[in-house]
Amino acid sequence: MTASPIPGRHGGDGELLAASLGVAVDAVLDLSASLNPAATDIVPLAARHLGSLRRYPQVDRAEAVLAEHIGVEPERLILTNGGAEAIALVAAEHPVGWASSFDFSLYRRHLHTVRDDASVWRSDPHNPTGRLLSRDDHAFVRDEAFYPLAAGRWTRGDTDSIVVGSLTKLFACPGLRLGYVVARDGEEARRIRDRRPEWSVNSLAIAVLDDLLSDVDLPRWRDEITALRHRLVVVLRDHNFDCAPSDANYVWIPLAHGLRDRLAAHAILVRDGTSFGYRDAVRVAVCNDADLARLASALDRSRA
Repeated sequence: MTASPIPGRHGGDGELLAASLGVAVDAVLDLSASLNPAATDIVPLAARHLGSLRRYPQVDRAEAVLAEHIGVEPERLILTNGGAEAIALVAAEHPVGWASSFDFSLYRRHLHTVRDDASVWRSDPHNPTGRLLSRDDHAFVRDEAFYPLAAGRWTRGDTDSIVVGSLTKLFACPGLRLGYVVARDGEEARRIRDRRPEWSVNSLAIAVLDDLLSDVDLPRWRDEITALRHRLVVVLRDHNFDCAPSDANYVWIPLAHGLRDRLAAHAILVRDGTSFGYRDAVRVAVCNDADLARLASALDRSRA
């Protein structure tokens, strides 16, 4: 068996796996990056707007359009170069906080000071288990990167929380980089916006945003993902892997020793659990039926 490459912190290591196997990147099925399996193909949409690459980005109108779709005041929304920049900007504005080590590791990495009695950062749904937070679970910063796909609506709408989000996940465009912050008020948004590097959101991402938003159907996407997730869980359980309950477009397998290497030998990548503190765990993205059939076949062959 060919060992899979040493995992990066956040998945998406398809190029490394392809290089280790000597295959094209497109031959790798990357289930380590949890994207929307029901999203429209980004490539033809982006191709319509390649002329925008000749212009400096103008972000103001795009922020107003996105704010209208989400249902928040435009002065509270800051468009960012992916969810990672959104997290970094909020952490720079509020550098003291607390986040569980069993959560997305970027929170603790970007906070200047992690302190037990400080303001809480949380993912909703929880990353990596995929469970939506209860209404009693409050947070100073709520990461809703996967919330629209789990809940079928843009946001939970807690006005006492700062929200960070990721259009990268929603529209399955990790290379395009689109994220956002919804601040608690316009003044906080101004301070965060002032921290954003000039032109950090590229012109192509801004230009394609209208097309992406015109295709949004959050309830339909949630329902499709729910059905696909059920089929994924059935396949994994048929191969003796016990998945934690999930509301999201991914599932968490707490005990999956060797599974990452077994699948990597078949050019399938799943998310290593080490960055969440669980070396033998993996997170597996919900995928379409064709990719699920490929996963099932690989699981069959790897245990034969």
